[in-house]
Amino acid sequence: MYPEYNYIGYEKECKETPYAFPPQHQLLQPGIEYIMDPLPIYEDPDYIPSNKLNNKVAIITGGDSGIGRAVSILFAKEGADIVIVYYNEDEDANYTKEVIEQLGRRCLLIRGDMRNEEFSKHIVNCTLKCYGKIDILVNNCGVQFPQKSILDITSEQLKNTFEINIFSFFYLTKAVLPYLDENSCIINTTSITAFDGKKNLIDYSATKGAITVFTKSLALSLAEQKIRVNAVAPGPIWTPLIPASFTKDEVKVFGTEVPLKRAGQPFELAPAYLYLACDDSRYVTGQIIHVNGGTIV
Repeated sequence: MYPEYNYIGYEKECKETPYAFPPQHQLLQPGIEYIMDPLPIYEDPDYIPSNKLNNKVAIITGGDSGIGRAVSILFAKEGADIVIVYYNEDEDANYTKEVIEQLGRRCLLIRGDMRNEEFSKHIVNCTLKCYGKIDILVNNCGVQFPQKSILDITSEQLKNTFEINIFSFFYLTKAVLPYLDENSCIINTTSITAFDGKKNLIDYSATKGAITVFTKSLALSLAEQKIRVNAVAPGPIWTPLIPASFTKDEVKVFGTEVPLKRAGQPFELAPAYLYLACDDSRYVTGQIIHVNGGTIV
């Protein structure tokens, strides 16, 4: 189901094909990775670990695929045990778990709906029961539903987007916080749309703006406890969310508008999360790292 990844081949293909990706569309959010063409690249085969997260425990929402998968696997390579929280993408989640366990680390899968505040408490209870502690929280889950006009955004869509994209960050952060020690960290996934906007993603962009300010405010709130809070703002990244959000024609040119003229791959984003999770960033809090193919914000 998951063939070997070829980064060099991907770079060559980007230069030789007249479009970014083969046209494709998925009907449900947040999307399935194993049916994408091509499959996203989740790891750098030449990466050399250095135990930056040795024996840490990380909770990663949306860790089954896309950016979350790349982060989960990189964290495992650096010595962390992983908790992957996902919605319903069982095959993607089980594959990611298998890769992590092949690296010699433990992986706990927790399936559920992040819109339910009680589910966040369940995540924490399961993590503590399995690992006994929590060191890193990565709030990464998200959805987007493009609409041509604000008039097309129903109250149901608006509520759903906010509940998944920002309410869940509040819920899980509140549940985890009592168990974080000094030098623990929280990393949030925001987006370039929080800074540039996106005319067909008004509600999504608004949630990402909320995540950005949530990150800065929470960092100030937790500074005295020496708990660092930062965020990563991706540009166009090839993840299941893309074919699950956009039309076939939009997928064909996805990512070509940025200065580097291509979409990013999840593994190219993961090192930013690693930097924010490890002691290399011990003097960094309340900041946003932009990984977007050269767009200046």
